[in-house]
Amino acid sequence: MKVAVIGGGAAGFFSAIHAKINHPHASVRLIEKSNKVLSKVRISGGGRCNVTNGCSDIDALCKAYPRGGRRLRKSFHVFNTSHTKEWFISRGVHLKTEPDNRVFPTTDDSQTIIDCLMDELKRLGVGIEFKKTVQKIEPSSSQLKLHFSESNHEPERFSKVIVATGGSPRKKGLDWLKSLGHKIEPPVPSLFTFNLPDNPITGLMGTVVNPVSVRIQGTPLKSNGPLLITHWGMSGPAILKLSSLGARILNDLDYAFQFQVNWVNEINNDTVADHLRGIITSNNQKQVSSIRPFGLPKKFWLYLLNKSSISVDKRWSELGKKGLNKLVQMLTNDIYHAKGTTTFKEEFVTCGGVSLTSIDMNTMQSKGIPNLYFAGEVLDIDAITGGYNFQAAWTTGYLAGKLQD
Repeated sequence: MKVAVIGGGAAGFFSAIHAKINHPHASVRLIEKSNKVLSKVRISGGGRCNVTNGCSDIDALCKAYPRGGRRLRKSFHVFNTSHTKEWFISRGVHLKTEPDNRVFPTTDDSQTIIDCLMDELKRLGVGIEFKKTVQKIEPSSSQLKLHFSESNHEPERFSKVIVATGGSPRKKGLDWLKSLGHKIEPPVPSLFTFNLPDNPITGLMGTVVNPVSVRIQGTPLKSNGPLLITHWGMSGPAILKLSSLGARILNDLDYAFQFQVNWVNEINNDTVADHLRGIITSNNQKQVSSIRPFGLPKKFWLYLLNKSSISVDKRWSELGKKGLNKLVQMLTNDIYHAKGTTTFKEEFVTCGGVSLTSIDMNTMQSKGIPNLYFAGEVLDIDAITGGYNFQAAWTTGYLAGKLQD
């Protein structure tokens, strides 16, 4: 049996590895169009590789996937986050789960994961072919013929083919799969930061406020968690989660929208006002700039005072009812106008791809083309940040690698 795995990312490697484990006598080859593999693994988590998430509850796990969660339920019962951790640990990779449930190698180095996958591929005898682009898949009797873009590569027949080519930023990039009868969900960005052109808050780049709650006006979209101010706008888990949940809604809005930030993650304004009154009672002769409510970062607190038109030299006793109300409003309902997107390059994924209605989720085989399987981000599966997208790659790659008919 000859098996071709198209794509040298996380899903491609896991598919190829398990195809060989499950069919040790098969010839398994991984075909990559570029000259390097596992690029996204390398940069994930700031170069540390957020390999999976510590969530082991299947229901909770499914909720992390705005697209694909419901259909992944059965798949996760076969291979989930616990299986992923066991798989890497059994191959000598020591893992740690951080307070936010993200799982990393204890080395804090993505090269650890890359080495593990490369070593496993070599141990099993799976070959890698670089700079080879599959242009067309042609069903031919019980086999699949691959046609390549490069003139020096002749078409080749395989018994089984696994497509793990990753997300495509444009629908046209999926035409070769659509031509085989697969339904394609139009690709749009997911996990992107909110662009705030010329907004003075960008002068605080690098500042993290945690926790905050964020809501996009005119939509049901809301989230909370850490928020990172960048030189182009806002990022961090609270923003990235919103961009994932609202990928299609925000695309329809052409990425021009208003959103409100509650900087103290407290929905009861009276509670916030009481907190400020407590500061006034205890520090009435001190300057408002010297006492930071809710432990807000110093520079950020000065920014909010300036935005509220409250002098940093004003004493808390001089704030008055009007000043108090201004601060409560600023802390709980600060409005921003987003325009455009900026990709969060470490975690960027695509919403859309081959529709799961075209796939048998028990085997990852195409419903229309026998012996053709899919794994990873080429499918219409994507998740919020936190290691969930890699988990989808491991799960679908594991199932595709079984090569069940």
